[in-house]
Amino acid sequence: MSPPTGSLYLVPNALDLGTEGVATSLNEVLPLGVLRTAARLEHWIAENAKSTRAFLKRVEAVVPLAKSLQAISIVELPRPLKGGGGRPSTSNGAALLAPATSGADVGLLSEAGLPAVADPGASVVQTAHGLGIPVVALPGASSVLLALAASGLNGQSFAFVGYLPIDGAARSARIRELEAHSRRASQTQLMIETPYRNGALLAALLDCLQAGTRISVSCGLTLPSGFTRSDTVAAWRQRPVSLPSDVPAVFSLLAG
Repeated sequence: MSPPTGSLYLVPNALDLGTEGVATSLNEVLPLGVLRTAARLEHWIAENAKSTRAFLKRVEAVVPLAKSLQAISIVELPRPLKGGGGRPSTSNGAALLAPATSGADVGLLSEAGLPAVADPGASVVQTAHGLGIPVVALPGASSVLLALAASGLNGQSFAFVGYLPIDGAARSARIRELEAHSRRASQTQLMIETPYRNGALLAALLDCLQAGTRISVSCGLTLPSGFTRSDTVAAWRQRPVSLPSDVPAVFSLLAG
C-alpha cells in the first residue's frame, strides 16, 4: 500500500501588500476556516519567505500557530524563466512538494490574493496533480474578480492580460489591439500595473482608446480608502483623477 499523501492548500492572502499602516485584521478579509487551516500548516511554498512570515504573524494574531514561526518550513518559488510568460520552471516542482509526498500538508501562498490567479504558482499546482497530490483551493479575495464585479462591465466574457509593455509605442499598440478585440468579442479586458506607474497607464488608456470605450479602475480593493470608478473614456477625460502611486489597482476596458 502506498504511504498517505498530504494535500496542497492554495491559501489566499490579503490584498494590502505594500500598503503599510492601513492593513486590517485578517479576520476582516479572510474566512476563519482559512486562517485555521493556515495556522496548522508547517510547510509552505511562497513567492517571498519574508512576507510569508509576516502573513503568518497576522494569522497568529487570530489563530495560534501549530508550531513556532521559526520551526515552520518556507521555501520560495523559483524565479520565472526569461520568455516563460511569468511562470516559474517546473523542474524542481517535485522537490518543492516533497513534504506532501511524505504525507504532510503544504500551503501555497502568493504576495496578494489567490495563488496561481494573476500570480505565480500554477506550475506547482500542475506538478501536484501530476504527482497525485490533492489540491484544495481555499476561499478568499481575488483582486481581478473583485474589480470585474465592481466594474459593471461584461462579467460573462472577460480576459486577464496582465502587464502591458512599458515602452510607450508598444504599449499604445497593445492598448489599441485590446480595444479592437474587446469590440469584436464584446469581452472585458483586465490588466494591472506596478503601482508607481498607475498614472502612466491610465494616461495611456485615455490617450489611445476611443471616446465611447468604457474604462474601470479599482484601486485599493478591500482597503478603507479603496474605490472603483467606471465610466466612458470621454467622461474620464472631462473629469480626470490622480491615482495613488503606492496602492495596487486593476484596470478594465470594454469597447462598445
